Amino acid sequence: MEEKAKRKNRTYTGKFKQKVIEDMHNNQLGYRETGRKYDMDGNTIRAWEKIYLEEGVEQLYIERRGKNAKSKGRPMKLGKKIEEDIIAEVQRLRMENEYLKKLNALVCEREKSQKETKL
Repeated sequence: MEEKAKRKNRTYTGKFKQKVIEDMHNNQLGYRETGRKYDMDGNTIRAWEKIYLEEGVEQLYIERRGKNAKSKGRPMKLGKKIEEDIIAEVQRLRMENEYLKKLNALVCEREKSQKETKL
């Protein structure tokens, strides 16, 4: 029991995390096998792999624990409904922007033709 308490508060470098994940992928190991190989918990490796795959290798080098970890770490995940609403809003705004550009071009063309007919 005492040995587990010592292992609990280890810190790992980004380089080590990258090495573990890449070794796991290259040798087609599972989380438990990799955990045994590096004397660590498979859930930790699973979390590192998720960061590695979703956010990129450089995110393994960022410290995500402690007081300011929320501001430094991963962006907050939005709910599926909120994400869909944001995507729909962006699409609507893009369409509106295109419409206004076309309208502006037509107005400019009309003004130009009116100036030419006055001369």
